[in-house]
Amino acid sequence: MVLPISLLAVAVSARYVLAYDNGLAITPPMGWNTWNHFGCSISEDTILSAAKVIVSSGLKDVGYEYVLIDDCWQAPHREDGTNKPLADPHKFPRGIKHLSDSIHALGLKVVSINKQAQERKLKPS
Repeated sequence: MVLPISLLAVAVSARYVLAYDNGLAITPPMGWNTWNHFGCSISEDTILSAAKVIVSSGLKDVGYEYVLIDDCWQAPHREDGTNKPLADPHKFPRGIKHLSDSIHALGLKVVSINKQAQERKLKPS
């Protein structure tokens, strides 16, 4: 008799879960990170190819939406006057903006670790 009552309690409680119905965090943020497989061996072609696979394999359809450009995209020098990081012209001959535009055209979002770090420096937490 204890087992059926337990099952009934689970069934009833699962039906009445309290949650905001605002569309946020229905799934965790899902995506692909350059560092996990390629480390510093990344390029415009490598990243764009991976983004295309996210779409063609159906991962985008199940919630994958981010392409995270982690480390090693920067040139060894910085922009004169502003000291901003620049994309490595050998790895990214058409620039990060072109790569981002291409990834956005696939319906995915681009995230850069360095950009997040810069924003944290500008906005106190």
